[in-house]
Amino acid sequence: MSEKLLRVGTTYIPVTNVILSSEWYVNKLGAELSYKDQDKAILNFANQSIFLVKSDENQSSNFFDIYGNEHFSLTFEVDGLHALEAIRNDFKQNEIRVGEIEDRGHSGKNFVFYDLDGNKFDVWSELSPTFKKLSNL
Repeated sequence: MSEKLLRVGTTYIPVTNVILSSEWYVNKLGAELSYKDQDKAILNFANQSIFLVKSDENQSSNFFDIYGNEHFSLTFEVDGLHALEAIRNDFKQNEIRVGEIEDRGHSGKNFVFYDLDGNKFDVWSELSPTFKKLSNL
């Protein structure tokens, strides 16, 4: 096989109210809305498309490991610890539910945050070298 997967282009996130959720992502995270109807919204941010898909209540993109710990399915990257601290403070000021900054035993630090439907996301202080090179950061 000579072709390789190059990047993740789209992530699908379950939400109970597409209108409210799309407004939340635009206003709280700075997403750009490119399409919206009653069943889905297409947002652009963090260099990919995010589809918010209308789902039943109590659905989320979270999952549980074999020890019963709830996990996120998506990690966003920022460029350094200062950027991690700054975005966490911005999220707190925007009344986004956030966790504490954690040292998980690998390079960099992380914190989690949640959207209106309880979808859990991670933010990591280490920008991938390939993206950093491509972005000239």
